Formats: sequence, C-alpha cells, structure tokens
Amino acid sequence: MSKIINVLTFSAPIPVDGRHRAEELRRQQATQAKGEQVYLNTLSVSFVNYYLCCMGFETDLNKSDSWNVIQQTLMDIADLSLKNLGLLECRPVLEDAQFVYVPPEVQSNRIGYVAVQISKSFREATLLGFVKQVQTDLLPINQLQPLDNLLEYLEEISQFQVAEIAENSLEGNQNLVNLKQWLENIFEAGWQEVETLLGTQGVNPAWSLRSGNGAFISRGKLIDLGNLLNDRAVVLVVTLPPDNEQEMDIIVELHPTNGQDYLPPNLHLMVLDFEGASVMEAQTRNSNKNIQLEFSCEVGERFGVKLVLGDISITENFVIC
Repeated sequence: MSKIINVLTFSAPIPVDGRHRAEELRRQQATQAKGEQVYLNTLSVSFVNYYLCCMGFETDLNKSDSWNVIQQTLMDIADLSLKNLGLLECRPVLEDAQFVYVPPEVQSNRIGYVAVQISKSFREATLLGFVKQVQTDLLPINQLQPLDNLLEYLEEISQFQVAEIAENSLEGNQNLVNLKQWLENIFEAGWQEVETLLGTQGVNPAWSLRSGNGAFISRGKLIDLGNLLNDRAVVLVVTLPPDNEQEMDIIVELHPTNGQDYLPPNLHLMVLDFEGASVMEAQTRNSNKNIQLEFSCEVGERFGVKLVLGDISITENFVIC
C-alpha cells in the first residue's frame, strides 16, 4: 500500500448498525460468494455514510439500492444516495488490493466513486480516495484523488443544485419582474400607477411623500385572493429608489383596494430569498389599513414576495439585473 502514502485518508471503526445490516443481508443470499460480496458492499456504504454525515452532508440510505435486499441480490452494487446530489458508489477493497473493482453496471449514473478499504477484522475501514468517473473495471488505487477533493467536489455539486432548485422555485411558471427596467420606465403587464389602483384616498401620507418628491419609483398590482374573500382583492405596492447601482433599497406594501377600509385579518406578507425561504414577514390584525416590509438587495439577486391567507398562497417573483 506504499503507493497511496501521499493520499489523505480517513480511518475509523465501522458503525455497529452498519455491521448488523451487512450481516443481515449476507444471510439472505443464496451462495457464500454472493453473501461475502453483499457483506463488503454494505460495510462500505455504511462507512461512507458515517463519514459524510460527520462532514455535514445529508444522505438517505433508504433511497440507496445497496440498502435494498432485492437489488443487492440482483447486482454488485454499493451506492449511497446523497440528498439532492445523486448516487455515490462506495467500492470495497481488501488490505492487500492494488485495484478497485468497479462492475460495469455501476459505471454510469454516479456522481463519483469512493474506495473503502475494509480491515481483516471487518470492524474498521479506511477511505482511500475517490474519482469522479471510471472507464475500466479495475481502477488502480494509486490513481485515486484525496478525500479533500471529494469534499470540495460534493460542495460544488451542492451549490450548483441549490442554485438550480432556487431558480426553478422562484421562476416556476411565472415571469420574473425585472426591477432594473423600472428605472427605465419599463413595467411588466399588470403593474400600474398606484393612484390608479388606490385612488387618492387610499394613498397613505408616507407613500404620497415618497411619490411626490420624485425620489422613488412605485408601482402596484391587483392581487386576487379568490373566493375566500368573496372575490375581494388587495393591492401589492413595490417601491424602489432610482439611482442605487450596487444595492437597492426596496419597500413592499399591501393596501386594501379602493372602496375598502382595511386589509383582511391574518393576511401574511412574506419576502422570500433566492431559495424560496421566508426571511421577513408581516401579518395583518383586525384593522390594518396597510402593512409593509423594507429590505435591501444587491444587483443580480432574486427574491419573491408571497401573500398567504388561509389555504391561498400567491407569489410574485423579482430580479434586479
């Protein structure tokens, strides 16, 4: 094993529950050879699962084919499912091995391959390293990358997946409202002058001052809350300054429509981050004429404004670019 002396490794006892699961699966196999294969595969998966959980990654053994009796019987498989990332193959090797055997059936649909050296006692293991892809059944151990590279690689995938999920979550089937275009007097359909929606009686003094001195740009949109309010709607108002280049101060408000005195009680106004998680929230009581939230966003950021009333939920998505 002198060829891997410069590779960063990790050694520790194999978790007891993993050893029990490996023994359980081994006893259910038809032949001794198949039982030993399943036993080593399960030990490997259990050990990698333990290591990655310690490193802060979310795993799901129940979604791993290697944790399934039938799949283990039909194939030579040692996969570990990582939440939102994919399948990581955990291939076992013995102490005197110079190669990692990677069966043809697992040489695709994997985000990477980890070599797990199982001790002669079957109670301890060592992570020798990893590779992103394989193109051969026998992978030389001295070609493995160190574990530090594995953690960096998984973190990169994780960040990419979070960004992709956030983009899909924010965009959905709706168009993003580009607030930068508001500075050029370009407004998406449905966004109207606030006076048109509220009338002069519905505009509060603070908003009137901002609008009147020309220092802010505001537009409102009629939001239909459905049959819960007998087809009543509210007005969502978004206000921003005209000249901040790198960071933009934003105010979002809810107003009752012209002719209504108050907003409905228990109406939630939320600001969502790019992942779709609520970061700010305001809620109406019995006699709120308006509610508002103020925050800052940098150029390039995306966010959502969500209205929730009972079972009704409506989200408007924005970007500054």
